[in-house]
Amino acid sequence: MATFLYKLGRSAFRRRRLVALLWVALLALAGVGAATAPAATSSSFSIPGTEAQRAFDLLEERFPGAGADGATARVVFKAPDGQKMTDAEPKAVVEETVAALRSGSDQIVSVADPYEARAVSQDGSTAYVSVAYEVNGMELTDETREALKQAGQAAQGKGLTVELGGDALQSMPETGAGEIVGVVIAGIVLVITFGSLVAAGLPLLTAIIGVGIGVSTITALANVLDLGSTTSTLAMMIGLAVGIDYALFIVSRYRAELADGRSKEEAAGRATGTAGSAVVFAGLTVVIALVGLAVVNIPMLTKMGFAAAGTVVIAVLIALTLIPALLGFAGDKVVGRKQRKGTAEETGKPNAGTRWARFVIRRPVLVLLAGVLGLGAIAVPAASLEMGLPDDGVKPVSATERRAYDLLSDGFGPGFNGPLLVVVDGDRAAADRTVDTIKGLDGIAAVTPATPNKAGDAAMITVIPEDRPSSGATETLVHDIRGATGDDVLVTGATAMNIDFSQKMNDALVPYLALVVGLAFVLLTVVFRSILVPLKAALGFLLSVVAALGAVVAVFQWGWLGSLFGVEQTGPIMSMMPIFMVGVVFGLAMDYEVFLVTRMREAYVHGERPGEAIVTGFRHSARVVTAAAVIMIAVFSGFIGMSDQMIKMIGFGLAVAVLFDAFVVRMAIVPAVLALLGRKAWWLPKWLDRVLPAVDVEGEGLAAHDAAEDRKPDLVKA
Repeated sequence: MATFLYKLGRSAFRRRRLVALLWVALLALAGVGAATAPAATSSSFSIPGTEAQRAFDLLEERFPGAGADGATARVVFKAPDGQKMTDAEPKAVVEETVAALRSGSDQIVSVADPYEARAVSQDGSTAYVSVAYEVNGMELTDETREALKQAGQAAQGKGLTVELGGDALQSMPETGAGEIVGVVIAGIVLVITFGSLVAAGLPLLTAIIGVGIGVSTITALANVLDLGSTTSTLAMMIGLAVGIDYALFIVSRYRAELADGRSKEEAAGRATGTAGSAVVFAGLTVVIALVGLAVVNIPMLTKMGFAAAGTVVIAVLIALTLIPALLGFAGDKVVGRKQRKGTAEETGKPNAGTRWARFVIRRPVLVLLAGVLGLGAIAVPAASLEMGLPDDGVKPVSATERRAYDLLSDGFGPGFNGPLLVVVDGDRAAADRTVDTIKGLDGIAAVTPATPNKAGDAAMITVIPEDRPSSGATETLVHDIRGATGDDVLVTGATAMNIDFSQKMNDALVPYLALVVGLAFVLLTVVFRSILVPLKAALGFLLSVVAALGAVVAVFQWGWLGSLFGVEQTGPIMSMMPIFMVGVVFGLAMDYEVFLVTRMREAYVHGERPGEAIVTGFRHSARVVTAAAVIMIAVFSGFIGMSDQMIKMIGFGLAVAVLFDAFVVRMAIVPAVLALLGRKAWWLPKWLDRVLPAVDVEGEGLAAHDAAEDRKPDLVKA
């Protein structure tokens, strides 16, 4: 592989104008596709194989239109103290609002009058108007949303407390200045690392081009492939981070080759052949982790994984082709002043990476215990992990959706915001028996009479729990209804979907871990020609990801330091968060493992003792790995400023996971374990060594190539 990538790098360097033109053309093509494609909508959400999904499918079949994907809104009214919503004055305001809503937009399907729909609380303090739209929340026009807001404001001005809820207010997540700050920090770190603005600008430029192509392609295909509005954001988050890192490693190796006296073209080829090999395998681990999300069998998660994996593939291809081409354009400007005068390595002065490696080798047990115990303490909150899907109840109290949620909860009971929809596959008599059975269960506030379909072969029943949607009591009620009724009775609704989704996530976690870790173990065994090194890498990853989950629970569920990260309302952790973090963090953790340990392996293969190989690996790679980790943390931290709670949580989780994995696991625990293992770390059974393919990550093929080149003059003379 090293020889092939060496030739690819040299070819890209020589044909740099053609290579640059091709990538710019791809960016322009993807940009045109994104600009002409319809706007992304909310991805359809389904959970195959669950009862809630079967109920939803039956509802679509037997009640055409009842399960439509159109947006909904609730205009919630609260009467002033001393009045009721049934009094003449408040009632007149509500009726005016209903009339205004019905004439406010042609996207409205229906507006339910609360006095006809019995949507007034028993104490008369609260009432709500239900509004149904023909399109989903992302497809509503600004005029429609404005008409909804103006209707509420008009009623508010007449003495009533009015709040708006429902997904009709849904919009694209607001981007904050955090992403820009993250990129700026990445630029500063690159300048400090390289001492050259040109060298620092190359990773940023290529990462932006790669993300531009990836995100534009996702945007262009969003409606065709039913990609959700958050898919491109997550792809941008991951693509930007790995794109900068991969380019960083190749540019750094190129500068090292120049320092050894090689020509620019030769240095570009060698950088691509050596560091590029590590980039390929690091990228493969990330792609395996993201594509492996398909085992969860949730279409939305699968599409997110494939889209992000595609962006990673683009980042790898750009690092292997566009970086060598741009190095050809950069000339001597890619080398900083310090390198021209002589680096610490050249003068024999040990750098920080060398000093740290020697410290770890002298005290491996102390470093190992400190790292493991420290991460173990941070991981403790993960034992209290509570999962769920976000609803308006977890939004900050400053949001009108949250205030509408609270008004409905106070006026109609905590369970009103999470009604259960029971679908009966049978005639009216079966439906009536089901109603009687459900009424006999504990934890129920109300049960509506059965509503049969036109054919009379199915019916709907609405059940209002006594407790809030995310409570354990409501989950128990769902299981009780399913246990007390037969197979022809199915429970669905947002609350039931949430419960089934969380259960599916839990059930898929172990198979997903086995698949991803197993495949990556095989891949790393091929790269490092060792059994214990990949095993150590996997165990270290598990430690860092559990610690990261502990930090997420402490901040987003317990509220520790919540104000520092913009968390205004605590709540359960999103159900997909653990498995998504496992996938992404595993891929990124293996990046640092590959980049750091391949240098150690390279030194060991070339005759150095195990301890010396550790020091050599840190001398060459620690500075660059540190810079790469800081850049990735900065990029992920930038997304904490997003308004979308899911993106905020994922950005925080990935940032702390990289912090723990790069600086505690890879930079401390890994060298400590390798120092304790000694030569045993690189042990591989002979039979397995014969079976595994030789991928030449260390560049042995390039050494043979050098020897062949050195012999050519002698052959000519002969």
